[in-house]
Amino acid sequence: MVISGLHTNMSERLKALQLVWFKRDLRIRDHAPLCEAAEHGPVLCLYLYEQELLQARDFSSSHLLFINQSLAELELELKQRGSCLIIRRGEAVDALQQLWHECHFQRLWSHAETGNAVTYQRDLRVADWCRSRGITWEERRQDGVVRRLKTRNGWALRWEERMSQPLLPAPPLLRSPNHLISEGILAPAQLGLESSTQPGAQPGGEMSAHETLRSFLNHRGVNYRADMSSPVTGWAGCSRLSPYLAWGCISLRTVARAASCRLEELRSLREVGDHVDRRWFGSLRSFEARLRWHCHFMQKLEDEPRIEFENFVRAYDGLRESFTASQEGQDRLHSWIRGQTGYPMIDACLRCVHETGWLNFRMRAMVASFASYYLGLHWRPTGLWLGRQFLDFEPGIHWSQFQMQSGTTGINVLRIYSPAKQARDHDPEGLFIRCWVPELDKVPLTHLPRPDLMSAQEQQESSCRIGRDYPAPLVDPVTAPRESKARITELRRQVGTRAEAKRVLLKHGSRKTSLRKKSGKTVVSPPDPQDFLPGLDSSWHKVTP
Repeated sequence: MVISGLHTNMSERLKALQLVWFKRDLRIRDHAPLCEAAEHGPVLCLYLYEQELLQARDFSSSHLLFINQSLAELELELKQRGSCLIIRRGEAVDALQQLWHECHFQRLWSHAETGNAVTYQRDLRVADWCRSRGITWEERRQDGVVRRLKTRNGWALRWEERMSQPLLPAPPLLRSPNHLISEGILAPAQLGLESSTQPGAQPGGEMSAHETLRSFLNHRGVNYRADMSSPVTGWAGCSRLSPYLAWGCISLRTVARAASCRLEELRSLREVGDHVDRRWFGSLRSFEARLRWHCHFMQKLEDEPRIEFENFVRAYDGLRESFTASQEGQDRLHSWIRGQTGYPMIDACLRCVHETGWLNFRMRAMVASFASYYLGLHWRPTGLWLGRQFLDFEPGIHWSQFQMQSGTTGINVLRIYSPAKQARDHDPEGLFIRCWVPELDKVPLTHLPRPDLMSAQEQQESSCRIGRDYPAPLVDPVTAPRESKARITELRRQVGTRAEAKRVLLKHGSRKTSLRKKSGKTVVSPPDPQDFLPGLDSSWHKVTP
């Protein structure tokens, strides 16, 4: 009788087994699927090395090392709570089918993704498999993206509501079966990947994420509003949280709540007479705004997955494709990838991101814009290369931004940056350029943004002969962007293009505009005109209704 009762109890527990599938959510704090699964029965935690993701054109071994560091910490956290992390490799449906045969889990839990086409198709297959097995797949959002969104109206309010929800603590105790085999954490070579090129990349893990957040909100972020524009000051002055958000080592809600609490704390200190550096208030407000934009851009890919491959406005099809496929286009692409364009600020940025996995946003925008407007390249191949380099690669943000910086959204101002001006404005002492382009080390500071303008004697004195020690500019800095702008402007004026742009605006345009008061009137603040190349596009236009 006792044995029979014990067997029945064990059977009931096995029937209630919950599978939590970790993907881009490598943490235990504020993890809704893990917390909810723990309330329904024993929990089995799973991470899959999916070969189709590992071999995707936007994935790199640097991503894998960050993931592995995060997995090692996650394993330890789960073990301390009486559970374990089962790590397997293979196609998702095959791996889930095998695991189901081993333990017959009844419910699958995970965070919903807004990822690339590979993850989208994978999720469709998993959903079909779950239906065929009678398994309930419970998905939860960990960001402000809304699935099957009908209209952008009210989106900002829904974002605020999600971010204001209480944070979920890590489950203190997890019941888990312990008879299943895990393949363990696998190195790049074991998974068919080359070694990482980024020895200077940020470390993965939930602890590093929270420490990075604390240091930003308590110390580093005081001058964020100004520091974020320069690759020199941005290295420490930017939050540096983007890799941890991209791979889910910390939740967006945790970051948003912490920033809001810090702002309130500073206001309270000021009210009681304590000295508070006034820069904090503008910096934290700017940071909070960028957290909203984070999800705003991801929502675009969620609503229209094709923009990973196709122009927002199809009228721009054919604008750059044939040239990019030509021999000249391929030569320019390879020079851009190697950081050998003859434009020092561009080359420094490309070499930096190749070794560190990070650039501040303004420099990302500049190198993307340069590739499209100066070099005439399509955004897809340049976007894929940078996607592999960026440790914080987030498909929704990445592809929306690349199209915006390439002028194919139809609704954004044409952003054509002058590399020389960006160098003078954001690397005035030449520290960044000299660090990443050492062949220019002896070039006088006045010539550093444009070393090709040095005289023959100056080139000899600086040990930098253009065309030998450092390449001449691939294209003319005046005519190339001007001709590119003229072509895209002509397309913009066509009736069909304008009709498509209106559709894009209605579907993707923000419904929340930043307003400020001036002399009793509400006005819209334009972007900084210094971002743009004088004479090409220093204007701006309001694109939000």
